[in-house]
Amino acid sequence: MREKAVYVLGLLAAFVMIFNLNTVFNKLPDEAMQGAVYRIIFIHVPAAIDADIFFTVSLLTAVLFLVTRKFIWDSVTVSCIEVGTMLVFLNLVTGSIWGRNQWGIWWAWDLRMTSQLMCFLLYLGYLLVRPAIAEPTQKATLSAIVAIFAYADIPLVLMAIRLPNVRTQHPGPVLETGNLAPAFRAPFGIGILALLLMGTALVLVRLHQETTRREIDSLRRELHAA
Repeated sequence: MREKAVYVLGLLAAFVMIFNLNTVFNKLPDEAMQGAVYRIIFIHVPAAIDADIFFTVSLLTAVLFLVTRKFIWDSVTVSCIEVGTMLVFLNLVTGSIWGRNQWGIWWAWDLRMTSQLMCFLLYLGYLLVRPAIAEPTQKATLSAIVAIFAYADIPLVLMAIRLPNVRTQHPGPVLETGNLAPAFRAPFGIGILALLLMGTALVLVRLHQETTRREIDSLRRELHAA
């Protein structure tokens, strides 16, 4: 059942992504101020939004593990964090490309960009800490604590371009200000959906791998104990 879901989600994600990219590159006009490079927003912003969705799920499942001590929640947590971290990396790369074109530099150390980089490094730290701990319960417990701690950066990222008297080169939240042209709204929403479907398929793949790895590790421990 899970394997079928992965195939269905993967194919649906590919179809939606191809359809949306065709719309973005072949049907939408260039933006008046930015030219063609504005099209990167249809990957850049959806990647950040979907990363936050997966990180929020990982926060909930990390708490659930600490409460229930069921390893399935740890598996969901690490799967979501791996996908979310990948999406944050995509967000940072596409943002740098846009910044190089618009600002003339690859990186500006303003609050939004710095807090997003911090988010990436925190969750990358989570992924680096896990292999260093052999005992499953200790690994899952420490990982859950790190996941909860890392999520504390998310509100800072979200508020970085909304706080008063904060210098930033980053554009304002166009969805909230209404500055996104009506023609761009549908491709923007479809871009979020495409990456969400793709990310969910990857989470299911990683969840299966993580569950299988845990079962193999459990059998190995039983054999050594016998």
